[in-house]
Amino acid sequence: MEAINRITQQPGVMGGKACVRGMRVTVGMIVGQIAAGRSTDELLAEYPYLEREDILQALRYAAWRAEEREVELARA
Repeated sequence: MEAINRITQQPGVMGGKACVRGMRVTVGMIVGQIAAGRSTDELLAEYPYLEREDILQALRYAAWRAEEREVELARA
């Protein structure tokens, strides 16, 4: 797995949630925006202090965390 060096967790920043480079931008926010149909370019325009690699690492981090444990999903 590629290094994930832009994702940080600090108790005093966003309640310890995984954030991008210590900023108040959480991995969850980025993943939620992408899931809602926003593009990387749209996020970069809305959050000019983010870099493309920030978004890519947030997605890689979320994918890694999703694979880390099994979660039982509701049956349809």
